[in-house]
Amino acid sequence: MTLFIKKSVMIAVILVFCTMLPQFAHATSEEKIRKIEHFIEEQRALSKIPGLSVIIVNKGVTVYQKGFGYADTKSKTPVTSDTLFELGSTSKAFTGLAILQLEKRGVLKRSDDIQTYIPWLTLTYNGKKEAITIQQLLSHTSGIPSNSIVQIPESTDKNALEQTVKTLLNQTLNRKPGSSFEYATINYDVLGLIIEQVSKLPYDQYVKHKILEPIGMYESFVGIHQVESPHMASGYKIGLMKERPFTAPIYRGNIPAGYGYIISNANDIAKWLKLQLGNSDIYSIDANTIKESHTPDHSVEPFDTNTYYATGWAVVDHENKPYIYHAGENPTFTSYFMMQPDEQIGVAILANMNTSSTAAIGQGIMDLWEGKTTAPQHATSYQKLDKIVTIISIIIIGICLILCYLLIKTATNMYKKRRQLTQLTQKRIILLIFHSLLVAILITAIIMAPEVLLGGLNWTFIKVWAPTSMSVLLVSIIMACILYLTWGNILIMTKRKVLD
Repeated sequence: MTLFIKKSVMIAVILVFCTMLPQFAHATSEEKIRKIEHFIEEQRALSKIPGLSVIIVNKGVTVYQKGFGYADTKSKTPVTSDTLFELGSTSKAFTGLAILQLEKRGVLKRSDDIQTYIPWLTLTYNGKKEAITIQQLLSHTSGIPSNSIVQIPESTDKNALEQTVKTLLNQTLNRKPGSSFEYATINYDVLGLIIEQVSKLPYDQYVKHKILEPIGMYESFVGIHQVESPHMASGYKIGLMKERPFTAPIYRGNIPAGYGYIISNANDIAKWLKLQLGNSDIYSIDANTIKESHTPDHSVEPFDTNTYYATGWAVVDHENKPYIYHAGENPTFTSYFMMQPDEQIGVAILANMNTSSTAAIGQGIMDLWEGKTTAPQHATSYQKLDKIVTIISIIIIGICLILCYLLIKTATNMYKKRRQLTQLTQKRIILLIFHSLLVAILITAIIMAPEVLLGGLNWTFIKVWAPTSMSVLLVSIIMACILYLTWGNILIMTKRKVLD
């Protein structure tokens, strides 16, 4: 009898435990969500991101999908699951998948020389012609330098992709193909042109009809020219310590790599994550092809700690678990996708501002969902740069105001005959030439500084990518130089009138 009672009690305890288990799991999940939302709001406020869209999928289910902030700050339009964001370089995974698709169809091989498909694309290293394979483009081991991004032309033309690839004809490789990793966004533009040559379709049409539509990503677009939706978010970047709206140039020729970008929303990105994690019923895109796109290239050294590049994805081994991720960035939007394939967890962040905080938020959400702790990242490198540049700009604008005052005072003295033109003696001529040359050298140095100090960048690139305060700084410095030159030269060419 005693044994019977003991067994009955044990069964009752087990039944109670089983009854409470779903409630406990639900409570645990709700606690995770509360922590995640607090983290997102705290990070968004710190980084001044106008709007965010957050997606979490787990074992084939969208467990969390929510918008934060505004798609447009002026109209106070909130971010929703329909809000469209430009993806940036997370677009590379779509291009990589298209290449693997075409290889499966037998129309190309990753080991093929790219000149098989683009015969005119001859690239050299140390004066010698080099063969580059499709695989080397996929894994960023082609030898094409990262600063080739500066040469990507603004264009809305239908042949913009070919225009972009042709800019490589004026550049040389900075390393032997296959020797090491260097991330160069234009690698994937070359892949885009190969896709066009092989499929006989424009890149945007191929990806739209062969990748996006089969996945069910009907609300996504390949380039801004395809967008026919009222849900497009406005883009922003930091400037003068505040988010500022900015209309970036269109780089249609860089769509395959992300500078021209695929455009999507939370609804569709959830489908993309599920496909990547093997939780999709989309049979037209082979699951093995997806897995192959996650296979890292171990033929070169890792580009970061235990981190190798795959096909539009980075793969890192952290605490004996693999993580697949990629960041996306263009002048006014950022995105971040991260997946843990063993647990089938996927996180995606879409943001309408250029900021490294998007990646930090994505990594933080993954940590919190896995039960780890995370701390909010404070000011980003862009915010720190913007603050410094803003302070310097204010100082230089103050100097400009002082120079304006001195120039007006000098002009007033000339008008009132207190100063008058004087004969240009040899000493004054030398002083005038020296003074003018000094200012000319200073302005030239300022204009040339990015190319010399930042590895071949230029002010046009900086104007598009850097905080808007950089443009204010450039204009204020040049204005100060012009005012100083004008005021100084007037002083040299005039003298105080001697009173009788």
